[in-house]
Amino acid sequence: MKYGSLLLEKKEYVYLKRILNISGYAEDFQIQKSLHRLSEELKNAQIMDAAEMPDDVIRFNSKITVYSEKGWEKSIQLVTPGDKDVKQNKISILTPMGAALFGYSEGDTVVWDFPKGEEKIKIVAVTQDIMHKKIDVPI
Repeated sequence: MKYGSLLLEKKEYVYLKRILNISGYAEDFQIQKSLHRLSEELKNAQIMDAAEMPDDVIRFNSKITVYSEKGWEKSIQLVTPGDKDVKQNKISILTPMGAALFGYSEGDTVVWDFPKGEEKIKIVAVTQDIMHKKIDVPI
């Protein structure tokens, strides 16, 4: 892990904790498992002011390219649950992939249990949406 722990911006951390509390009753076991693991990882996360956040850390609205050791590559955008749109490759933080990537940075490798089993995912590229600085996370 590039920075030693997950890095989260303060407002995003508060928002994420709220939606994790609400979504703790998800019916899908794999989603419950992923969200529980993310909750555990948040206990050791570094919480930072927006101005201190490195640009290569995955946050809400980050555009990410990931590569799996199983040979597939995918470009996605990580969004809040209300903004998910599979057709536009916008995935929610409440999916196993979203939970696996949030707070990690470009160059990190994440080992996570996905619906089809454990996978090792390499974060190849992270870019921030141009509007990211202007978007307030709902509180």
